[in-house]
Amino acid sequence: MDIEEMQAIWSQIGQDLEKQKKITNTLVLKMTQERYANKFNKLATYETVGAFICFITAVVILLNFNKLDTWYFVLCGALLIVYFITLPALVLKSLYAIKAIKIDAASYALTAKKYVKAKNKLMLVQQLGVCLNFVAIVLVIPVFSKLFKNKDVFVTPSAIWYWLLPVLVIVMVFVSKWGYNCYKKITNSAENLLKELEDTEV
Repeated sequence: MDIEEMQAIWSQIGQDLEKQKKITNTLVLKMTQERYANKFNKLATYETVGAFICFITAVVILLNFNKLDTWYFVLCGALLIVYFITLPALVLKSLYAIKAIKIDAASYALTAKKYVKAKNKLMLVQQLGVCLNFVAIVLVIPVFSKLFKNKDVFVTPSAIWYWLLPVLVIVMVFVSKWGYNCYKKITNSAENLLKELEDTEV
């Protein structure tokens, strides 16, 4: 075997290795993209179900809006409708936006920038939701009492609301903290996944 033949063989081996490396890198990127998206699947399912319940609740209030016969009930009912439609829509929009981020093999800096922006927006919406949830609790009690029992708790407050409201607030504190921590854990996990991919220099 002469030198030219050996060079040709080594050149072919080099080309084969480069081709194999590209295939491997493509598979790694594809698997990482799937793992990344899967991290948000459970949240997306829960939030979609929650949004559906919120939309149904808004429709129920809207269909019975004529029962809210005072200015303060009209105000409370309108605020609740806005809450039950707007907040779930914002959550779903920000959640699906972060889930849909495509990992750019050519520029991890660009991917990281997109991710940080989407993550900050998602967590901001979650923080807004935590605050608005407590406001919603205060509005839900009188509105639903009026809609389903025709009682004005502002005029004739029932003793049940004096213990129910604090219980609901306490439950909401724990649920909100748990939910926010879940979001924080999953977004941090996704961010670590992107960093691991960058460190491998695929």
